[in-house]
Amino acid sequence: MVTGPWHRRCSRPRTTGLVAVVVVVGALLVPGCSTSRPPAPASTTTTPTTTAPTPTTTAPTPTTTAPTTTTTAPTTTTTAPSAPATLGPGDSGPAVLALQQRLTSLGYWLGTPDGTFGDSTVQAVYAIQKAAGISRDGIVGPVTEGALAEGVLPDPRSSSGAVIEVDLEDDLLMFVTNGKPDWVLNTSTGGGYTYTDDGVTAVAETPAGHFQIYRQVDGMVIDSLGELWRPKFFDSGFAIHGDSYVPPYPVSHGCVRVSNEAIDWIWADNLAPIGTAVWVY
Repeated sequence: MVTGPWHRRCSRPRTTGLVAVVVVVGALLVPGCSTSRPPAPASTTTTPTTTAPTPTTTAPTPTTTAPTTTTTAPTTTTTAPSAPATLGPGDSGPAVLALQQRLTSLGYWLGTPDGTFGDSTVQAVYAIQKAAGISRDGIVGPVTEGALAEGVLPDPRSSSGAVIEVDLEDDLLMFVTNGKPDWVLNTSTGGGYTYTDDGVTAVAETPAGHFQIYRQVDGMVIDSLGELWRPKFFDSGFAIHGDSYVPPYPVSHGCVRVSNEAIDWIWADNLAPIGTAVWVY
């Protein structure tokens, strides 16, 4: 257990996502069907010859029409499966994976995309909803889809160097390099309520200003206000630390909470070593 003034302001009490038509008619069925007669022989005497007229009878030409057969091929309709109208905690599958990949490509950290809508994905959805100024419910519906399509990102204030920025108005934490946000995380800062600790009454506020990471503890820090997982202190007892409860609104005693998974990633990638600038505004 680590004691001292640097860890007593920011933790909270611990609680126990073909037709073929064949028509054959007339002469097409009767080859060589002429009805003309051969010429009569010339007369050899001068005796008048009376010849009775020979009736000409033309038999009707039969017309045979083959029956028409119409064949219609069966129609097959294939409908592609539609994406669900909304995505939220407990969902899984290709649509969730695509969502995670889009969030990651924009810089909203959620770990490795795995197609399962878990807490880290919820945290990333909170973050983009905050940046877009829309309802912070952790559910991806049409409005959040619009923010994703637009590629919404917050605007950092620093312009050079590596700076951790904490935006108290939107409750966002950003890792910024030369004015560009590399990663954006949901955070929960001071809730603004009054509390008493060891007989001292204080207001749960996160201090604003320019600071530096000056101390860190690779483990759990426990005091009368609760627990801080792997804290990185930037001002007195105020720290960026992990917590199992990071809602999309301020609830801490003054520290800057991120998820336990996020602080583990920050440590693993050495994103906030001693001396890192921290801007809180």
